[in-house]
Amino acid sequence: MGLDIKADVAISGGGFAGLTLALALNRTLGPELGVVIVDRGSAPVPSSTGPDPRAVAISATSRNLLEALGIWPALADVAEPVRRIEITDSGLDAGLRPVLLSWDNHIENPGSESATAAHIVPLPALTAALESAVAAQTSIRLLRPAHATGFEARAFDAQIALGDGGVIATRLAVAADGQRSVLREAAGIKSVGWPYAQVGIATTVAHTHDHGGIAVQHFLPAGPFAILPLRGKRSCVTWTESEAEGRRIMALDDEAFLAELDLRFGGKLGALQLAGGRQSWPLSLHLARAYIAPRLALIGDAAHGVHPIAGQGMNLAFRDVAALTEVIADAARTGLDIGDATMLERYERWRRFDSMTAAAGFDALNRLFSRDSRLLRSAREVGLQVVDRLPALKRALIGEAAGTSGDLPKLLRGEIP
Repeated sequence: MGLDIKADVAISGGGFAGLTLALALNRTLGPELGVVIVDRGSAPVPSSTGPDPRAVAISATSRNLLEALGIWPALADVAEPVRRIEITDSGLDAGLRPVLLSWDNHIENPGSESATAAHIVPLPALTAALESAVAAQTSIRLLRPAHATGFEARAFDAQIALGDGGVIATRLAVAADGQRSVLREAAGIKSVGWPYAQVGIATTVAHTHDHGGIAVQHFLPAGPFAILPLRGKRSCVTWTESEAEGRRIMALDDEAFLAELDLRFGGKLGALQLAGGRQSWPLSLHLARAYIAPRLALIGDAAHGVHPIAGQGMNLAFRDVAALTEVIADAARTGLDIGDATMLERYERWRRFDSMTAAAGFDALNRLFSRDSRLLRSAREVGLQVVDRLPALKRALIGEAAGTSGDLPKLLRGEIP
């Protein structure tokens, strides 16, 4: 029989969103706020070989958040600044892939010491830094392995049922438990979405030529093929394929898999060599119809799952964390109930529209660039070349990717709320 536990905030899900929220609340309101994290442990990727090769694009505002929480120093030595972005649109067998759109990836008024709009960080390094920081906080209790099986909101608290028979009584529950969120379903919040009939593939490669901090997005007929610079002469590759082609590629031996990579690189960075494992997972879009319920808030993949075409899934989750932390802090400091409906409604207004428009935009980009039509490709080329000649529009694109647009929570400006 499990234990009965009391907490101010109980977070279901110990991935990067849940861990970051726990740290943000601790940094903002101190150890007096009792936080519990319920986590199953590492979830297996549907198809994987070797160490986790994935990397994430950390926007300038997400870096501000990580700096404010004291996490960034643990990542500084592995974070590679993206100095330039180049975009191409061509067939897989194209002999040349001319750059149709490019820009220097800097923001004019950075909120931190760096003007770089994004850094590429290996996902295992980010996870390890967050795990270490949580372990150092005695007021954050991590239950692992453990999992939530139910949720019930009451007048003055909520109860989360655990798989071992225990119960957590909490003033506020937070669902950070992914696309198939148990808490979201238990609260009766529906979601809308669809599968893409595509898979994402990620791996790490070493190459003989220096990448120069340039991130490349090749739009190929099956979907985007992104080359993300890592420290040294290494890059993380993330690309989209149809389900059938993805299965075929993942089943290849290392030599044949490397040949598929080389075909898509087009010789850009010289000779390639595998420098890590490879992973594959199905792609889909999903959006929760509401981000809140009585005494419950949704963050990260529990609230929204977007196509990785722009690499913004992590940054959207960090925006959720920053907004929810600020509204909880404001409520606590004014003596209000942190599970109060008015407080939760403020969080939903802050985050839902932004997430919906981002998801719709990424979905539209994927549909536009994943169609192999000569006429459509010609139209896309013209459009990209027009954008390339409009500095003001480029600056807007950089600002959006850096996360500097809109009503920013204080953590995204590097301030503790």
